[in-house]
Amino acid sequence: MKHIRYAVLTVAVAAALTLSGCTDSATQSSDGPSVAKSADFPAGSTMAKLHDAGEITIGTKFDQPLFGLKGTGDPEGFDVEIGKLIAAKLGIPASGITWKETVSANREPFIENGTVDLVVATYTINDERKKVISFAGPYFMAGQSILVKADDDSITSSDDLKGKPVCSVTGSTPAQKLAEIGAVPKLTDEYTNCLEPLRSGQVVAVSTDNVILAGLSAQNEGEFKIVGKPFTQEPYGIGVKKDDADFRNFINDVLEDSYKDGSYKKAWQDTAGKELPYVDPPAVDRY
Repeated sequence: MKHIRYAVLTVAVAAALTLSGCTDSATQSSDGPSVAKSADFPAGSTMAKLHDAGEITIGTKFDQPLFGLKGTGDPEGFDVEIGKLIAAKLGIPASGITWKETVSANREPFIENGTVDLVVATYTINDERKKVISFAGPYFMAGQSILVKADDDSITSSDDLKGKPVCSVTGSTPAQKLAEIGAVPKLTDEYTNCLEPLRSGQVVAVSTDNVILAGLSAQNEGEFKIVGKPFTQEPYGIGVKKDDADFRNFINDVLEDSYKDGSYKKAWQDTAGKELPYVDPPAVDRY
């Protein structure tokens, strides 16, 4: 297969890194992981196009503490750092990333119509979504749980949600699960919009992935608590276009490299790890 060599000028020279399938030198970005200085990618591939452009658009959440939360600057969180790791292996520094807010309902459309190049946004892999897009990963295993007011002892498990109003987000797998277990889903576009209805008693709980709830609880210390054990498994993946197997495999290579070289663990410790214990990542699924 014909290859084209791409080069990216960077600020300072760091130690040599080994990429899957090729050897690179790299430089350390001032606000992100080591950035590949040069790499071989198949001509015409998504990787080559992004590398050549020196920029990438990544969809992520803007309202989820620990994973993707935007203040006055760029979003911050574990998903954001995973996005930076992928960009860096393409030779793109953090300054070359455009962050696009993606809520649960627009993740697939944004991938399909090219609004974003990939989505890393607490994005559960499931068969229904795989009909229209593809996933790299999983890179994290979450589980659906329940957030209630700190003084509420009436709800201790998913069984206690039956027939009761529970807030979640449109287009999310937790919202579907709530309907399945007999709760009355009250849906909004962002999880932070669930907190005021919970405070006022319009809903009895908020239900989504445990790591998202942990972030909301940490941001509102003393107001809420997480109850019960997780009652689903939510494998988080990175969404790309349906037929772009080369890009999906490249991202899987990046993930596996990050598990080995410690950059994944560092990304966790710098973000979600400030509130949650580190757990070894699941094996990627090269379906």
